[in-house]
Amino acid sequence: MIGFEFTPEQKRLQEKARRFAKEVILPVAARHDRDGTFPLDVMKKAHREGFLTPLVPKEYGGQGLGVLDNCIIAEELAAGCMGIYVSIFVSTLAIYPIIQFGTEDQKERFLKPICSKFSMASYCLSEVTVGSDPSSMKTTASLDGDHYLLNGTKMWITNGGYADYYLVFATMDPQKRHQGIICLIVPSHLEGVSHGEPIDKMGQRASNTTAVRFNQVRVPKDNLLAGEGEGFKKAMAALDITRPMIAIGAVGVARSAMELATRYAKKRIQFGVPIAEHQAIQFLLADMAKDIEAARLLVYKSAWLADRGVKNSQEAAMAKAFAADVAMRVTTDAVQIYGGLGYTKWHPVEKLMRDAKAIQIYEGTAQIMRLIIARQMLQEVERTF
Repeated sequence: MIGFEFTPEQKRLQEKARRFAKEVILPVAARHDRDGTFPLDVMKKAHREGFLTPLVPKEYGGQGLGVLDNCIIAEELAAGCMGIYVSIFVSTLAIYPIIQFGTEDQKERFLKPICSKFSMASYCLSEVTVGSDPSSMKTTASLDGDHYLLNGTKMWITNGGYADYYLVFATMDPQKRHQGIICLIVPSHLEGVSHGEPIDKMGQRASNTTAVRFNQVRVPKDNLLAGEGEGFKKAMAALDITRPMIAIGAVGVARSAMELATRYAKKRIQFGVPIAEHQAIQFLLADMAKDIEAARLLVYKSAWLADRGVKNSQEAAMAKAFAADVAMRVTTDAVQIYGGLGYTKWHPVEKLMRDAKAIQIYEGTAQIMRLIIARQMLQEVERTF
């Protein structure tokens, strides 16, 4: 049977995250956005609440939650600030492949310390000229006895300046393209690891984003995740799980914009009445509400499938593409409802609009999501006929 009611535990998770967003994130979000500074104290508090390790099994010190459970939490955190949420989220993105594909030794060595004391992680896939096509990456790894020698530079790395661990994708043979990629767990203290200055971004300015460089870094063979040549498959499998979590962040951003615009429309007087009484504004608000609800349901379905171990590549791509577009459209319309005030930094809707744009780019661009959806559709047609 299909059901839409939260369990008592899910309601408690939602309330806990909503309270955290209201009491911890919102009071500092505007300042960190304005200054482009990283809210380290918020991250430490988030770690204590278990928000950085939701999917880690309880035997390793994590929360042992499902993907849908975490999406319920994530919407509330992102509604507080997408920039802060994305730094929380990326730690999950980086450690999830260890949860799913790591050996027992790797889980003991990496998951337990990440859960027991404040730690952050980064997912290192993109490069300056490598984003949607990871098979063309330039970062290399070569076997040297009991170690891999890692060389190259990763770009747009969230938490890059604060991570204790990097999950790094590198090629052992560029000619093999996808089949040449491996995945390494790289502690940030290893010699030859360094990071650049924070990148000055349009939105999500509270998240720390840097380049990360690897110069002759000796990574133990025991830190290889899965087998050689399996890195690309593991990266894509992890994204099927984590894309719903970034999609629900878009829902949180859109929801915040809708709530602000609705309140403003009820008190802003034009032509002698609140602008909320004008049909043009009502249509904008109605479109916001229906699209946000549709996006949330797409996310929930993709997360529900993930929790049941069912392949959800198409549904995760649908959720991410649709929710990101909704966030961009809703925040733009929220600015429109505010009028001139919405275009100033005096009101938070301009921040929400800036924050929304990045969601259409990272974790797979809007165009790549559509390619995934179309390819899955065409494969299904071939199987059917």
